[in-house]
Amino acid sequence: MNWLSWLGDFFSAPDRRSGPDSILHRVAEHLLLSGEALFYAALLAVPLGLLIGYTGRGATVVTSMAGAARALPTLGLVTLAVLLAGVGDTAVLIPLVALAAPPLLVAAVEGVRGTDPDVRDAARGVGLTHPQVLRQVCLPSALPTLLAGFRTATVQVVATATVAAYVGLGGLGRYVIDGLATRNYAVTVGGALLVVLLAVGAQLFFALLARFALPPGLRAQRRSHPSRPSRRTR
Repeated sequence: MNWLSWLGDFFSAPDRRSGPDSILHRVAEHLLLSGEALFYAALLAVPLGLLIGYTGRGATVVTSMAGAARALPTLGLVTLAVLLAGVGDTAVLIPLVALAAPPLLVAAVEGVRGTDPDVRDAARGVGLTHPQVLRQVCLPSALPTLLAGFRTATVQVVATATVAAYVGLGGLGRYVIDGLATRNYAVTVGGALLVVLLAVGAQLFFALLARFALPPGLRAQRRSHPSRPSRRTR
């Protein structure tokens, strides 16, 4: 039996159309878990990254630490979280947040640092306070970079949230893990395909969103001066 036959068996099964093991139910569980992890990661990483990017203090250290954090083994973190917090949502959220936070932190730092210094100086010159400059000038300029960070974090979390099945939670990982446990490869292949499609869908969503994230004024400025160097690099 080839993989096309497996996919046919998987999608045609009555259990995939309704009930707790249906595709819609498992996709909803997967998205809910992924969204919760991204929310907590953004809550921790984005404000810190904006502050570091604006002040420039500790940017190199934070970027290096964020790069090292990406190498942490997710399954190992799940096991450690289970030992510390027990079986439950927390055991999965901790490693997923640890996976999503580094790209969000780096994107926030680099997005703010990439703001044109002339524009920041002009904003300060007309009387804006530092928080106002950060909110009204730097944040809109950093938005495309932030969205790129969210795209990376979302794809990683969606692809990795299958580990929830290791601790008895739901999501698309149930198909993959349960299928392997019972040697039902049609379920395993179908679940893996759904995870891939969900990750690709997230990638395309943020790619489309990023096209319209740049404020109109900055978009026109970049079209007029596509290679204009900032004062930092002159």
